Amino acid sequence: MTPSVVPVRLGRKRALPSCPNPLFLHWLTELRDEARDKGAKTQYVYQKAISSLNKYPLPLQNAKEAKILQNFGDGICRILDERLQRYYRDNGSDAPIHSLPKAAAPPGGRPDNNSLAPSRKRNAAGGDAGKERGGGGGRRKREYVPQKRSGGYAVLIALYREAQIPGSKGYMFKMELQTEAQQHCDKSFTTPDLGSKYTAWSSVSTLVQKNLLVKTHNPARYTLTEDGLALAEKLESVEGGSREGERGEERSEREEEERSEREGDEQEMEEEDKGPELVDLTASDEDNDDEEILTVLKSHPDTAACAAQPRREVYGMFSSDRPQSSEATTSSKTTAGLMLPGTYDIILCVDFIETTGGSKHCKQDLVKELQRNGVSYDVRKLNVGDFLWVAKERLAPVPGQLRAPSGRELVLDYIIERKRMDDLCGSIIDGRFREQKFRLKRCGLRKPIYLVEECGTAASHMSLPETTLQQAIINTQVVDGFFVKRVQDVKESVAYLTVMTRYLTKLYQNCTLLCRSRELEGDGENEAAEEEERGKPACSLISFAEFNHGAVKNKCQTVREVFARQLMQISGLSGDKAAAILENYSTPHSLLAAYQRCVSEAEKEKLLSAIRYGKLKRNLGPALSRTVYQLYCTQGALS
Repeated sequence: MTPSVVPVRLGRKRALPSCPNPLFLHWLTELRDEARDKGAKTQYVYQKAISSLNKYPLPLQNAKEAKILQNFGDGICRILDERLQRYYRDNGSDAPIHSLPKAAAPPGGRPDNNSLAPSRKRNAAGGDAGKERGGGGGRRKREYVPQKRSGGYAVLIALYREAQIPGSKGYMFKMELQTEAQQHCDKSFTTPDLGSKYTAWSSVSTLVQKNLLVKTHNPARYTLTEDGLALAEKLESVEGGSREGERGEERSEREEEERSEREGDEQEMEEEDKGPELVDLTASDEDNDDEEILTVLKSHPDTAACAAQPRREVYGMFSSDRPQSSEATTSSKTTAGLMLPGTYDIILCVDFIETTGGSKHCKQDLVKELQRNGVSYDVRKLNVGDFLWVAKERLAPVPGQLRAPSGRELVLDYIIERKRMDDLCGSIIDGRFREQKFRLKRCGLRKPIYLVEECGTAASHMSLPETTLQQAIINTQVVDGFFVKRVQDVKESVAYLTVMTRYLTKLYQNCTLLCRSRELEGDGENEAAEEEERGKPACSLISFAEFNHGAVKNKCQTVREVFARQLMQISGLSGDKAAAILENYSTPHSLLAAYQRCVSEAEKEKLLSAIRYGKLKRNLGPALSRTVYQLYCTQGALS
């Protein structure tokens, strides 16, 4: 007997159970479709309720029982109850509610023609006609165009104008792009609005997703694609057209006012035979503005270079409403970061770790003492150091807005690392002490300060001898070049911070500050040294956002930085010695290649001994040279 062939079952092995509440599901589907036809957002609320009802496996006797389900509120339950009462009136009080009437469409199925609402029929007809017109019914994909004065719009405009400058590098760094784009955007690129976590910079991800922008390298470089360049050109042409129209209207109004003034002045001069000294009233007020601007520029040495520029270029720094030519665009790049005297305040920034956690009583005393001394301070997260000072731009509150706009912040060259003796002992044991000094040297600020709080008799109970702690403090001052300030307690620490704040306020009261980027111009060591030699403070400063971002502890590191950290783990090899080795061998590969070129074992051991380090230019010595060689060239365990 031939065995029967068992047919192969494809798809799901078991059918999904149907919803035990089809009537409620049918009504919710109708409500959702009606809301969708009207374009109301309640369609999404009904859709969520439909999803919850599909997952519920038990029959419901009324809509009040559905309140236990997710996405079922009082409004939906009330609507379903009203429909249920109407259903009972039309079909009797014993009408079944767990099955659909014959005229109704099953959930998810095709409804009968008679059960379709008139609006649904019209939409269906319109959809068929649309298919005939569109050849497939697919909605035509709209081209992405960012809204005017939005973040995406400002980024495209800034990159496009950068690309039009002769000799442009073709890309922009993040900090540079944010600064240039901010003038074209109504929303801040760094500070989110109240109740939101997004800034104008969040739109950059959309531009990258739409293939309008490309992000490469580290630090990140942003470049327009071909599509982005085409879109930015359209936006710029529209912007240029509207700007020319506004200029034309302003020019015509100004000419009309000048003509009326001249006619009035001529009439007065004809009526007076003899009068006081004649004054030329036909001159434009803008000429006087030029003289005032040049006077301000010449009075500040840092902006003297701008005083010789043409009038149209100087406008780029003082007024965004004045007309700018393509030549003014280049000038505005160099003057956009200026902060003139009297337009900023010196504020002490306190790391939030200094006010929370640990010995909370002492840390609250620090805040109370600062308030008692009248110091302007701000508690925020600092990625390196415990205290620093920023020059914060003053901006007037905007009518109709709850918060005043956030001004630019430039970091002064002074940063303080505060250490209690117990903290100093712990940081030496776990290695944080050397690592913190290394990061303070690399943070870009040239005046690092160590504020050491003595613990009195408590120092005798530390894990390390007091002589070791004192030697570490002296090495920090003599070898590492940090300024060390010793105080007894929190009150003396606050007193020192107060004196420093007032000193810096007086020091920078007549200075014109310039924002620079470490990514573009380096650390600015030479310029700052020249300013100090002239007895002036360093006025070319980095922004707080760039400083804090560059000081992130776990950011991506170069091979050179990792190599330096490896070398500094060797006992007796300080930062100066590691830097001297890196000047000759910047990577482990270059050092190993130098070892391979040596002809004998003794030559390998003495390879680094003649390298000079520090201000005194001492030799590294044969002992350290042999230790480094054994670390990188010994196969197996070190003896």
